[in-house]
Amino acid sequence: MKNPYSQLGISDNVYEHSAGILNSLKERFEQIDAVSEYNQCKVLKAFQKNKVSAEHLNGSTGYGYQDIGRDTLERVYADIFHTEDALVRPQIVCGTHALTIAMSAVLRPGDEMLSPVGKPYDTMESIIGIRKTEEENGSFNEFGISYSQVDLLPDGSFDFGQIQNAVKDHTKLVTIQRSCGYDSRPTLSVEKIGELISFVKKIKPDLICMVDNCYGEFVDIIEPADVGADLCVGSLIKNPGGGLAPTGGYIAGKKKYVEMAGYRLVSPGLGKEAGATLQINPLFYQGLFLAPAVVAAALKSAVFAAGLYESIGFSARPDRYEPRHDIIQTVELESKEAVIAFCRGIQAAAPIDSYAAPEPCAMPGYQDEVIMAAGAFVQGASIELSADAPIREPYRVFFQGGLTWPHGKFGIMMSLQKLYDENLVVF
Repeated sequence: MKNPYSQLGISDNVYEHSAGILNSLKERFEQIDAVSEYNQCKVLKAFQKNKVSAEHLNGSTGYGYQDIGRDTLERVYADIFHTEDALVRPQIVCGTHALTIAMSAVLRPGDEMLSPVGKPYDTMESIIGIRKTEEENGSFNEFGISYSQVDLLPDGSFDFGQIQNAVKDHTKLVTIQRSCGYDSRPTLSVEKIGELISFVKKIKPDLICMVDNCYGEFVDIIEPADVGADLCVGSLIKNPGGGLAPTGGYIAGKKKYVEMAGYRLVSPGLGKEAGATLQINPLFYQGLFLAPAVVAAALKSAVFAAGLYESIGFSARPDRYEPRHDIIQTVELESKEAVIAFCRGIQAAAPIDSYAAPEPCAMPGYQDEVIMAAGAFVQGASIELSADAPIREPYRVFFQGGLTWPHGKFGIMMSLQKLYDENLVVF
């Protein structure tokens, strides 16, 4: 197999070193395949239970009334995620938008939201009102909705004492980000999320617990609603879209809150009854069906990345043997130059725009310059082979995705090739 890789620009040294790492990962890959198989059965059962048929693949136009394909898909999502209801719409732009809709649906002036897991992802800061802007932008803070935060302890565990003190009479929503974001903290397991939800609900039973599930779907055999989450939110151009969904997001959870999210997305009085799907239903259905296998490919790519970069002296989180709770792999590359080389390697391995050379630049919603590599069929789809990093110390790069394992494998090898070519690594 060396010759095809050689034709794609992989040197003998990088190929042989990579092959040695792969031999040590067979057991980990078997574990990933077992979870994928379980989740594939779960998805198939939901399709069959809801009698998905060819007519459900048709879309709607205009107001989108009586769109049976859309309504059935939402029941499929609810069954897969073990929730009472779900909102699955192409009108949801991204994960950040889905979270904003869910929070806007349940919060009112005078309420407070609490993050007991530290700072949220960068793009949420302007929405909450943590990061001030020169002009009004409609943040929650401007609407009189306050925000409280309790950081994780140095070992990544919950600070239960401070969380108890932070829950006030006007605390209404607990927002729990499953993935690490651009932070050094560990990604939270579903079991850990369950412990946190149980704790806060003992303090105040009527708290609404919302989980940002981005990057975590189908990584485990259970999902946040299985451990008590009232709302579970994510993006369709990440895990559950299976690489086919061209846009969209979902909000799954208690029926009352999902209906409120529908009113916030569309308008009071219309809600979930409206919203055209055009010709997007086949991609949503087929992408969801493929999602467990696609997530497994992304996980194998992440494990391989951890093993390969650990072998040459870099710090990887999680390491190659740790349990996985999302598809993101962090590698601490120690220099701006190494981060840029890594991302250019991922871009060079892409099927789309492989000739482009990513550069760090300012981006809306981020404090630092960010470099992003993603030669994707769907713009910004991080279930596809992609990497991004804020240009700040300690120069961590965040790698994720890979629609197929062979492509993910090649992408990681090409990232190492770029560092090797620029004399940034020795092995």
